Amino acid sequence: MIRVFNFYLSKGVLLLLAVEALLLLVAVPLGIHSRFQGTPWAPETAVVWTNSVVFLGLGLVVLSAFGLYRRDFEEGMGSMLFRVGASFLLILAGMALVYYLFPGIYLGRGALGAACLIGVSAIALGRVIFFRWADLELLKHRVLVLGTGTRAAKVMDLLRVSDNSRRMHVVGFLPLQGVHHFVDHSRILPDQAKLSEIVDKYQIDEIVIAVRERRGGGLPVNELLDCRLKGVHVVELSTFFERERGQVQLESLNASWMVLSEGFQQGIVRDLVKRLFDLFTSFTMLVIALPMMVLTMLLIAWESGFPILYRQERVGQGGRIFTIYKFRSMVQNAEKEGAPQWAQAGDARVTRIGNVIRKLRIDELPQIFNVFRGDMSFVGPRPERPFFVDQLIEQVPYYASRHSIKPGITGWAQVRYAYGASLEDAIEKLQYDLYYVKNHTFFLDLLILFQTAQVVLFGKGAR
Repeated sequence: MIRVFNFYLSKGVLLLLAVEALLLLVAVPLGIHSRFQGTPWAPETAVVWTNSVVFLGLGLVVLSAFGLYRRDFEEGMGSMLFRVGASFLLILAGMALVYYLFPGIYLGRGALGAACLIGVSAIALGRVIFFRWADLELLKHRVLVLGTGTRAAKVMDLLRVSDNSRRMHVVGFLPLQGVHHFVDHSRILPDQAKLSEIVDKYQIDEIVIAVRERRGGGLPVNELLDCRLKGVHVVELSTFFERERGQVQLESLNASWMVLSEGFQQGIVRDLVKRLFDLFTSFTMLVIALPMMVLTMLLIAWESGFPILYRQERVGQGGRIFTIYKFRSMVQNAEKEGAPQWAQAGDARVTRIGNVIRKLRIDELPQIFNVFRGDMSFVGPRPERPFFVDQLIEQVPYYASRHSIKPGITGWAQVRYAYGASLEDAIEKLQYDLYYVKNHTFFLDLLILFQTAQVVLFGKGAR
């Protein structure tokens, strides 16, 4: 993993990104060559490379929006190839729009079609080879986990629910103290040698410390130092999960780690950049989505009458209460019994139009005006209702930490986890929110926007 602007990127994803960027860059020259081979006419070099750069930029944005650079992409080969094909249809449409706006760089349908055909074929073939290559055991990162307790067991849970096993091999677990083991006993290493000798024997690349009790000799600090000096990477379990899952695990978290670790940075410059980003993104989104918003208003009024907008109190930065705006997606008086309720899958209170706009996230669009007012950012933790916040602060440690920054229309938890409808969901989403609070940067905001596009396109997590 490589850390870029406080965000961990998989080396495999970066390699894939670099290779595909090269393929996209050369697709246009190859398409032109195949189209105009044997003819006396050829476009100017400047036009060729302008097309190449535009094709590259548009291609990376669309492929990212389709979720093809997510390191936790868990769908099958067929789904991946379908997304690649659909991406190039959108790239083709995008290039047509560019030619309409800038006719001076127009190449012709034949050259553009050939470029897209070459690009989609090369990337599809490259991905098939890449995923076959990624499964080779020889190329995997070799990890040793110190400890066999409940914390250590979380590492195996991680490998079962994500694609980390493609690039990581947990060699085994090394017990230090205690007799209670919560990991598969067959994965416990029987070696009694010094830690540095075990590392050499199993060719370990990284040691993950998953031990709760570290006082009184519970952690072999001197042996860990020897391993560190040999070039073996040593990480805390909290840092390991932050890197591999993009979340701050509450179970392995302690206040000292939050105080001493990097991140959780605030400042005038960061706030100014984020505010300008919010205003630009919101204005652009408002211009693009205005016709859809007007149509939504008409459909809601036609199906279930007025009011069209739904107003609700939410908790914002610093615990301040503000009013959030959404398109009404439920029947009127949805909470007529008085007590606030979590939205459930297949909720009977949701109208037919409401079901559609929830899946496409259209119901969130009026929150653009909350961003203009300064109550929200475009990207940040989703704001919750005061009723639920009071409960969650009492039951979930560090929950109030998510209120240190402005809430957002979309966020890291929204693109990484399904819709929250229970205390367990709230805890899981908090772990992603804490990751964002700790590592939020302009780069991460852009990444979340790209992944939000994928959520909208494929309807993940909507209720």
